[in-house]
Amino acid sequence: MVTTLREKAEAGFRQHLPDLSSPRFTTAKQQDAYSYADAFNTKQNPPWLYSLTKAWQKLYEEPYKGVTSDGNIIPNLYPIQDEGVPIDNIVKAVKNLFDQLDPEQKAKLSYPINATEWRAWSNPEMLLRPFGLRLEEVKETIAKSMLSVIEATLSREGFKKALGAMRINHFLGEICEIPKIMNKYSYNFLVFGNPSSVEPWGWSLYGHHLCLNVFLKGTQIVISPTFTGAEPNIIDSGEFAGTTILEPEGDLGLKLMQSLPDSAKAKAQIFKLLHDPSMLQTGDLTVDRWNKDDQRHLCGAFRDNRIVPYEGVKVSEFTQQQQQLVLDIAEQFLLYLPESAREIRKAQIQDHFHETFFSWIGEYGDDDPFYYRIQSPVIIFEFDHHSGVFLTNKEPAKFHTHTIVRTPNAGDYGCALRRPMEML
Repeated sequence: MVTTLREKAEAGFRQHLPDLSSPRFTTAKQQDAYSYADAFNTKQNPPWLYSLTKAWQKLYEEPYKGVTSDGNIIPNLYPIQDEGVPIDNIVKAVKNLFDQLDPEQKAKLSYPINATEWRAWSNPEMLLRPFGLRLEEVKETIAKSMLSVIEATLSREGFKKALGAMRINHFLGEICEIPKIMNKYSYNFLVFGNPSSVEPWGWSLYGHHLCLNVFLKGTQIVISPTFTGAEPNIIDSGEFAGTTILEPEGDLGLKLMQSLPDSAKAKAQIFKLLHDPSMLQTGDLTVDRWNKDDQRHLCGAFRDNRIVPYEGVKVSEFTQQQQQLVLDIAEQFLLYLPESAREIRKAQIQDHFHETFFSWIGEYGDDDPFYYRIQSPVIIFEFDHHSGVFLTNKEPAKFHTHTIVRTPNAGDYGCALRRPMEML
């Protein structure tokens, strides 16, 4: 029986540590974020990821519309309302940050409320678009002030989760001996608009396995899109030993799937294989169902306008206990939101249970890796177990996880709450 962190790690990711004497790692060890990205763009290696970044560029150039189920935006889903967000504390934290910056730094950090750079986030380790200020390139006091803005904005549990993702990235950099590419501060931070207790503004943080987009309008908040991942999902040694993230999301999803009767399981399971031959794979990475980077998830970086048809089984067919599991899953995916806003958001999700779908890819035994999605007009949650990128597991494993939150129908980036001149 696995009982300790070390035993758990050795039963999982430590069986798949990379060969650090290979050219990939000996070369990367000598690079920083910029030379690493330059080499990627020059050598176009790995080619599958380079091809995906070219598809991302095409998607980035599209005008923003929003994720939909059929290409049509459903209007009037998101009212302007008081969500009890401590906006004065958040504004105070940002102004404290601004006070420490010189004019050049402040200009680099600041963008108009309608800047397209809000959509420029991506989750790989290479710095594809170096916007804003990078935490590792500023004084420690400034980096900590950026973290203070994040802490003032997010819930206590949500901030802990974000720090966990950043620390696991740091741990992966240590494992692979490339700390100049992956560390706890290898993230870019941007501020949009003028921080205000009344007028709309926001901020963005992006880097490997953590991308947060926050829109604020008075005491109302939108935190989406978000990407939170981990490879591995546990730190078993060093300064941050004991850190784990994303296990509740996986455990609750599996519990829900296993609780369904066979007929509902059959509806929910849209593909039995994690890389199923029947998944759309034409080579057009703007539309394909599967690619080597995104794998099963559909709503990641630059998928702001993706059409994602409903699939699976309707949540309205679930028992009360199963519907509560859906809300428990929502609690975890929405953990970044302050508690008052999170409760309002969960109530909104529950109000749409009659048009909410749960879908599953893969098997559903206790040890099986899997993908699941919960989707309605007002929310998309995606959970996916991935194969190795830095670790060597060729098949998806439970120690490498990606999760995504989207607010469909023009809800991402708070667009449904913006005035026309504030639109992206």
